[in-house]
Amino acid sequence: MFKNRILLFHLLTALVVTIWGTTFVSTKVLLQHGLNPIEIMFYRFVLAYVCILLVSHKRIWADNWKDETMLMLAGLTGGTFYFIAENTALEITQASNVALLVCTTPIFTSLFMHWLYKEPLRRNVMIGSLIALVGVGMVVFSGSVILQINPLGDFLSIVASMMWAFYCLVLKPLGNRYSTAFITRKVFLYSILSLLVYFLFEPLQVKADILFHPVVAFNLLFLGIVASMLCFIAWNAAVKVLGPSKTANYIYVQPFSTLVLSSIILSEVITFISMVGALCIIGGVYLAEKD
Repeated sequence: MFKNRILLFHLLTALVVTIWGTTFVSTKVLLQHGLNPIEIMFYRFVLAYVCILLVSHKRIWADNWKDETMLMLAGLTGGTFYFIAENTALEITQASNVALLVCTTPIFTSLFMHWLYKEPLRRNVMIGSLIALVGVGMVVFSGSVILQINPLGDFLSIVASMMWAFYCLVLKPLGNRYSTAFITRKVFLYSILSLLVYFLFEPLQVKADILFHPVVAFNLLFLGIVASMLCFIAWNAAVKVLGPSKTANYIYVQPFSTLVLSSIILSEVITFISMVGALCIIGGVYLAEKD
């Protein structure tokens, strides 16, 4: 029974990152239609918060101020800082660069777990991570040796990667004391509150003509309800059951899922190099997850 439960969460995590693999496209579409990175994140999280509030609203505060502070930190790292860094990077550099550099998250997570929680750096995790990262590079660039470097955009991608790693670590001590829905709701709340502070200096311009455009509305609903509310709940539950390091390794699957979906939806050709890269990702994740 226990093994079946673990397998279920592995499959659930793979599904989550598959969905997240499509969010780069949705974000790019919204940027092209006139929304900026802060607006995209704000509307996305407001939608997610309203939806989760319908099912999780009885409990208001954590047991103590220390835990409440940790929840606020989770909202800032996994919400505000991560999405501002990633969305801004998408605005100023290639999506392929962002997709590749964000995939360094599992490596940062393992290192932070080692430094903060004294979790041993298992050999198979490090080797598997490196193999998967090589595979990610093959998938993202499809065999092209041309890497267009944008220092600021690439730096922000690394910052996003580190923020998500910190987020997974912050969840570790909270997972055993609070429900997944409560933690997720708090993450969205503190992300929204931090943006309201930002809007005091840069007021939000409500662009009704853009927001009610069918393409924009669809992508915001997808990002808010599916990619944020449902996927954050699933991810936070997986971190509780599998642990931060094992869960983070599935980040490598994201470019692979983007590759497959692009082939199905956009009829893009999958190159031989991409296929080899996909095999490296699958093999690397399997090796990293193997006990």
